[in-house]
Amino acid sequence: MTVAELTDANFQAEVLVVATPVLVDVWANWCGPCRLMAPLMNWAATEYDGRLKVGKLEADPNPTSRDTYRIQGLPTLILFRAGQEVARHEGAMAKPQLQAFLDAHL
Repeated sequence: MTVAELTDANFQAEVLVVATPVLVDVWANWCGPCRLMAPLMNWAATEYDGRLKVGKLEADPNPTSRDTYRIQGLPTLILFRAGQEVARHEGAMAKPQLQAFLDAHL
């Protein structure tokens, strides 16, 4: 499974109205910890294929989604289920932490 590129234009269709839970990684090019998280998003998309959709939302060019979800720091991971936020983590994390975060909410 691939990581979806999310934008203000496709956020509702890709995140809010899908049946599968969606992990949204809010990131920026200038954010070092965000770049460290990128391979983990690919891992999560593969590891949880069929149970989880993974998408990346670049914060700067998508201010509507960024501001709607009150993103304060980067990276921010938000897990959505049935269009509702069910969990959030701000800051980078290691693979075991990401796995525990996902397993606790899926």
